[in-house]
Amino acid sequence: MTTLQLNAEIYRSMGVIAEDENLLNLACRYLKKLAAKKVDEEAMTYDQLMSKISKAESDYAQGKTFAMMPGEDFQEFRKRVGV
Repeated sequence: MTTLQLNAEIYRSMGVIAEDENLLNLACRYLKKLAAKKVDEEAMTYDQLMSKISKAESDYAQGKTFAMMPGEDFQEFRKRVGV
């Protein structure tokens, strides 16, 4: 089944139980459990974010910064600074 077909099936099933608050509650709790199991590999914790911000502030204070050159596009800039 494709994602589109699965979405359609889920919405059809929700339509069937739409009038029953207890069934909707059960479905909602189960969907939340499923969503919690999906881990975003690129997401960082609060501590990781704060650490990156602190390092960036420290680098900035020490003058470790980069600037785009006149006429340079963003892709060229990223390549030049190694990002």
